[in-house]
Formats: sequence, structure tokens, C-alpha cells
Amino acid sequence: MLLTIFYGFSIGAILYFISIGLSLTFGTMRVINFAHTLTYSIGVYVLITCIPLMKGNFIPAAILAILAVIPISYVIERFVIRRLYGESLDYTFIATFAITLMGVDTIKWIWGVNPLPLSAPLGTYVDFWGMTFPVYRIIIIGIAIALFLGLELFFKRTIIGKIVVAALEDKDGVRCLGVRVDKYFSLMFILGSALAGLGGVLYAPISAVHPYMGLSVLLLAFAVVIVGGMGNLRGTFISAFSLGMVMAITARYWSQGAETMVFIVMAIVLVFRPIDI
Repeated sequence: MLLTIFYGFSIGAILYFISIGLSLTFGTMRVINFAHTLTYSIGVYVLITCIPLMKGNFIPAAILAILAVIPISYVIERFVIRRLYGESLDYTFIATFAITLMGVDTIKWIWGVNPLPLSAPLGTYVDFWGMTFPVYRIIIIGIAIALFLGLELFFKRTIIGKIVVAALEDKDGVRCLGVRVDKYFSLMFILGSALAGLGGVLYAPISAVHPYMGLSVLLLAFAVVIVGGMGNLRGTFISAFSLGMVMAITARYWSQGAETMVFIVMAIVLVFRPIDI
């Protein structure tokens, strides 16, 4: 059971990397960003491309992959998302989903349609209470916790973070103070996309790499955001690890229903707490 809990935490950590960007985007801009899956996937494919160039060194290749996501996310926000501020959610959904489809076709054109192999950068294990734990998954959990604490400090101690938090509560009120909130929203969009790239880079070595890899993960990330509360950053953290635990425990007894159980939990939450958009 301890091993199941451990794997639940590692799944929750990956979900947190991806869903925190969605939570930031919806909370600040009221944008349902399906293009999140594109930045997730591109980060993975750039990582695969950079690893041979870096002579097999995972860390510099991962840094380059995350950096490659930033200009792509800027272009998406500048020329697509920014034109849809204040519009119906239907428009943002259709626009970002179209971007995702174009991005998937571009990935297939550049890297092909076949799954690509990517092994874990660390093959070491730790023995504890007669059980074996992969060190790589331990590192993933540690990075997720460090990221949560870092974001907590960022939003509480920095001017940019305080402006974003205030805009989450009352965007129009912050505008009345003469603050150009759209500029800060753009930064949050890029930050969220970079975190999605980080999630892809960390998850790829323990999952399958293919052009559609981001779609299933994106649906799980949306479930995390809905359960945790749209725009609720701390709730997203708790929700990610809770649903990761749900997936791990369900998989232990019913492997086919692990992801299904996540959406059942989401449906129950929606019954008692409908989304206010």
C-alpha cells in the first residue's frame, strides 16, 4: 500500500505541473486554453531532439526544451488569446483547440507519427521497508513541492504576484488603479505554458511519447482544476495530489478504471459545486 501511495504522489506531481498553468490562465483571463496540450507535447519532442545534441545529458536538454516553449506560448497569447479577452468561452475553446490540432499535425510532420523511445535519466532505486522506490519519481515529487512553495512565495511577496492575485479577485478594480493587467496576464500565460512543458519533460521518460500524448493528460488536468477550483492555486495543488492518489489506488484494484474514477470525482464535485463562469 505504501508503494501505491508513493506512485499516487508522483502522478499527482505531474498533474500539478500541467494543471497549475490552466488554473492561472482561467483564473486571470477566463480562457479555456486547450493549446496547453501543445506546449506540453512540444516540450517533450524538443527534449528528445536535444538529448543527442547534449551528449545524453538530460538536465541541459530539459532546460532547452522548456525554453523552447516560451516563444511559442508568447505567439499564441499575442496573436490569438489576446484578441479573445472578454469574448465568450466558446471562442477561446474553439481557437485554442484549433491551435492544438495544427500543432499536432506539425509534430507529426517534423517527428513522425510513430511513438519515440525515451528512457528515464536515472535508473537508480531506493530500498525502504522492503520496497523499492525509483529515485526519479522521488525527484519529481520534490520538484512539485518546491514549485508549490516557490509559487506561494512569488504570489505573496512579489509585486507581480500580488497584482495577479488581486486581479484574480477583481480584475476591473485593479484596472481602475491604472495597472495594465493584460501585461501581467501575458506573463502568467507564458509561465503556465512553461510549467506544462516542464510537466511533459518530467513525465515523458515514464510514459509513451506520441503526437497525441497531451490530449489525455489535458483532460485530467482540467479535472484537477475543476475539483480544486478554477483559479484557486492552492486548491489546484491539493486536488492534483488527491486525484493522483485516486488514480493510483483505483489502478491497484481496477487498472482500467483509474482515469475514469478521476472524472467520477469531478462529476460529484460539480453536482455540489457548479462552476461559476
